[in-house]
Amino acid sequence: MKSFWCERAVLPEGMASRVLVRVEDGVIHSVSTVDTIPLGSQRLYGVVLPGFANAHSHAFHRALRGRTHDGGGTFWTWRERMYELAASLTPESYYRLACAVYAEMVVTGVTAVGEFHYLHDGGNEMGEALRRAAADAGIRLTLLDAAYLAGGIGQPVQGVQERFSDGTAEKWASRVAELREDENTRIGAAIHSVRAVPRETLSEIANAFPDRPLHVHLSEQPAENDDCLRSYGMTPARLLAEAGALTPRTTAVHATHLTGEDITLLGASGTGVCLCPTTEADLADGIGPARELADAGCALSLGSDQHAVTDLLLEARAVEHGERLRTGQRGRFGPSELVAAMTNHAAIGWPEAGRIAPGAPADFVAVRVNSARTAGVAPEQLVMAATASDVAVVVAGGQVVARDGVHEKWGEIGPMLLDALT
Repeated sequence: MKSFWCERAVLPEGMASRVLVRVEDGVIHSVSTVDTIPLGSQRLYGVVLPGFANAHSHAFHRALRGRTHDGGGTFWTWRERMYELAASLTPESYYRLACAVYAEMVVTGVTAVGEFHYLHDGGNEMGEALRRAAADAGIRLTLLDAAYLAGGIGQPVQGVQERFSDGTAEKWASRVAELREDENTRIGAAIHSVRAVPRETLSEIANAFPDRPLHVHLSEQPAENDDCLRSYGMTPARLLAEAGALTPRTTAVHATHLTGEDITLLGASGTGVCLCPTTEADLADGIGPARELADAGCALSLGSDQHAVTDLLLEARAVEHGERLRTGQRGRFGPSELVAAMTNHAAIGWPEAGRIAPGAPADFVAVRVNSARTAGVAPEQLVMAATASDVAVVVAGGQVVARDGVHEKWGEIGPMLLDALT
């Protein structure tokens, strides 16, 4: 058994000082407060948080960081650049890129990722590349395999979209059923969007794997809502509700452009919502009604999506800042609520994780309180000041996987990313 002494730790009951966490076989065995530090304990200074959960990732989008800002444009012109990238990837190049992307997440405190995976090529080679990359990077993976059956409402897939499509719901489900879970990987399902899955197929996709997480892009862009209203006479949220796709195991990603009725539907069904503020800002998507969704009963999670930034602390703070900009009010979300969203592993099918408590995976992150950004900060409000640069130590499964921005296996991540991107 090994032990970690934490100067301060965020426990389920709140912040505590001088916390001793004992770990056995990668699982937290006990948590207690102590007056003296036991011999042999690893010391974690600053504030120790549960491992972060990146609930929405498109790993290959990382290759577009800092390369799509010429000429302005829209979400839709950005999408064309994404299609060009998707057309160039092979299983081996995707492995190299994903390994670097997941390692980048690890050094910033992410211990589990939900990969919204739609680059299939009609098989599972790309998915297996992602599985291998996550294992090598030391991050838990939920592979959310996405059905993508149409190029738009009433439109066939065309061009590079053919790499995303299985052709039919039956072929999609048959392929996903071949994916196997292991100690580091869990399998979930996804509806890419109401644009990419026809109305008559939504229910079949939603219910294909009833015991697994289900994710869906929802109302990211006004044009999606307009198309849905014009074609079906209802909003995307109402369409998903009609298909039985809004459930407690569902997470709606973005949920930016919603009506009051949409919010009620999501909350009443127990559907979670994953917010991706830096992507929503980067793509000029807009600012969604985060507070209203939480008040309606939606459990919030966070994602870095296209990885314009890989920093869950920044994503958490951006939720509150978005609310302030949208409403003119401060304190829409308290720091503890933001930490809960940042550590919501249940959204990606790891409900036992995301807390420093007996029985949970031994995944936790020590964040400095003495950097240029965090010096003098009240520990309980650390999330309002810290960034990924303040992550000092990352522990996953009871093993230290990163220190001071350096991956224990791969070293500096920058050269690794440069190699993967060339």
